[in-house]
Amino acid sequence: MDNFVLPTNLEERLITLARDASSAILDIYNTDFDVETKTDSSPLTLADMAAHQIIVKGLSELTPDIPIISEESVLPEFSERSKWPTYWLVDPLDGTKEFVNRNGEFTVNIALINGNAPHVGVVCVPVQGRTYVGNTSTMEARIYSADDERHAKSRRFSEKPNEIKVVASRSHVSDELRAYLASLDEVFSGVETISMGSSLKLCALADAEADLYPRLGPTSEWDIAAAHAVLVAAGGQIYVRDGSPLSYNMKENILNPDFIAVGDASFPWAANLPVFPEG
Repeated sequence: MDNFVLPTNLEERLITLARDASSAILDIYNTDFDVETKTDSSPLTLADMAAHQIIVKGLSELTPDIPIISEESVLPEFSERSKWPTYWLVDPLDGTKEFVNRNGEFTVNIALINGNAPHVGVVCVPVQGRTYVGNTSTMEARIYSADDERHAKSRRFSEKPNEIKVVASRSHVSDELRAYLASLDEVFSGVETISMGSSLKLCALADAEADLYPRLGPTSEWDIAAAHAVLVAAGGQIYVRDGSPLSYNMKENILNPDFIAVGDASFPWAANLPVFPEG
């Protein structure tokens, strides 16, 4: 972790921090809130900023020597952040469109990135009162709710090799994605598609609710980093076009390439999926 000593109770403190941000989000969610538009035309609410302030303040106190990137702050120049071996990557409210539409499918996301890969991730679902935690060093993923705590383990795909459950974005469905989803019908005898918002799609893979999440369209690194850690710890992975795992902080912009997220990283997906569409 390159000169950084992490608190022994790191995960517990991150859970508390994510829940505090969730409480602030729900306070606004239950009001007649205003919606602004950011420069990229995406929506922004007071809830995004309230969660951002809580998380950044908490992380700064928890690990003052580890830098923080949040969606709601200015992105540091690559010349600076490329030198960071370790940093926090935060999306205070992923799924703002779902928040505005009041369907409950939005999340709070806190990830610790080390060596260009997710190390620890916490994803809190405010409306559901559920929190996902993943640690890729211990390869342990857990799910907490109000009265329960359990381990998360993704589904081994070899259990039902001819049937597949696919999650897809509720708010971002391109013609390219529709074509790819249709092509799965030519490979598998049974294809069930489930639409949902935010980083919940990756959490569904981690919790054995689905097998595959193809993302053919723009996302940012902070959108998926925390849930990526949960997914890897549960036995899954996110792959880019050349078959390598998705990495972080490797280029000037923070946009992800198209990717395929899978619940079972041990299954030979490259040999069994349709050809990855050309971007």
